[in-house]
Amino acid sequence: MDILQILQYIGCILTVLVGAYAVFTPKKTVAVTALAPQGAHGITEIRTVGAFFIILGVAPFFLGAAAFQMLGYAYFGAGVVRLISIFMDGSNDRTNWVAFVLEMIFGVVLSI
Repeated sequence: MDILQILQYIGCILTVLVGAYAVFTPKKTVAVTALAPQGAHGITEIRTVGAFFIILGVAPFFLGAAAFQMLGYAYFGAGVVRLISIFMDGSNDRTNWVAFVLEMIFGVVLSI
């Protein structure tokens, strides 16, 4: 196993951990995402998005190269939209820039 494969697995594991955090502690995601659930429906939505992250992170372990690439492209897409939003919405803060950089790194590592 080479360093790229190790980094890809790390990216998948981190994706799963982010999803698990949202599934099991949806109210605490406010500190990280600035998304505040409103009522039971809001909590359900955060848990559901967390489940997407879990499945996206687990799939490459079973499906192989194409699933790693798909996850990488998903991170690229999130990063591009985040960058556009930073400028369009004036959300130029450190948290958004850190997330953007991480999304781009994950995108590169996972899509190679």
